[in-house]
Amino acid sequence: QVQLVNSGGGLVQAGGSLRLSCAASGRTFSSYAMGWFRQAPGKEREFVATINWSGSNTLYADSVKGRFTISRDNAKNTVYLQMNSLKPEDTAVYYCAAGGSSSWFSYEYAYWGQGTQVTVSS
Repeated sequence: QVQLVNSGGGLVQAGGSLRLSCAASGRTFSSYAMGWFRQAPGKEREFVATINWSGSNTLYADSVKGRFTISRDNAKNTVYLQMNSLKPEDTAVYYCAAGGSSSWFSYEYAYWGQGTQVTVSS
């Protein structure tokens, strides 16, 4: 079992930045690929970014490429999502997730955080 706790969300103006954190406890964090997903009101959950167990490979959704950066610190059992140049359309609840391999697909992830709200005002 892995327990994930999201933090770092909030309200920010368009063009601003936020850093989300996801702290893991339980089984060995470094053995898991980690992902970030988001869900806006009335929309399906969508992929944002993923990172492999070592941090050597990352993938991003086209909508966030060049603005968001996923990273991890295995010594601290934490994964991060640095979000820059935020846009109103980035407003959503953001979830971190842990799985066996880096994937675009939410069903590949077995463990999920509780989510954190990010609101970007125009």
